[in-house]
Amino acid sequence: MQLNVNGSTHEVDVEPDTPLLWVIREEIGLTGTKFGCGIAQCGACTVLVDGLPTRSCLTPAEGLEGAKITTIETVEDDPVGKKVVEAWVDQQVPQCGYCQSGQVMAATALLTQTPNPSDADIDAAMSGNICRCGTYPRVREAIKLAAKGA
Repeated sequence: MQLNVNGSTHEVDVEPDTPLLWVIREEIGLTGTKFGCGIAQCGACTVLVDGLPTRSCLTPAEGLEGAKITTIETVEDDPVGKKVVEAWVDQQVPQCGYCQSGQVMAATALLTQTPNPSDADIDAAMSGNICRCGTYPRVREAIKLAAKGA
């Protein structure tokens, strides 16, 4: 099958039910998207599929031909993604950093869809993105900062 990942077409020979996460990491070689829980509950594996945050650990590769898949490796190519990353750095959001690629992808999707989110919008969009280090207050501030500059 052919997948469009980060603007490039990748021919991959995988079983149709192979989770997108493993296609991205093992077949394409992009390791910024992380495996966290394997049951789509933590958000570490979040990528954008046609602009929507998608948990790649349970999303089968089958059916994604023709979709535009974006990973953390190229999120800064998008003006909103660039502002999110800049705000993440400004607010020093990461501690261990493991969940941050998924957090950044979810925040980018939020600000693309809702340029001036309320706290409730932020809570809803970021719900399920688990940070073991508890950086949630900095995540919220970074999203607000990115919204001002986006």
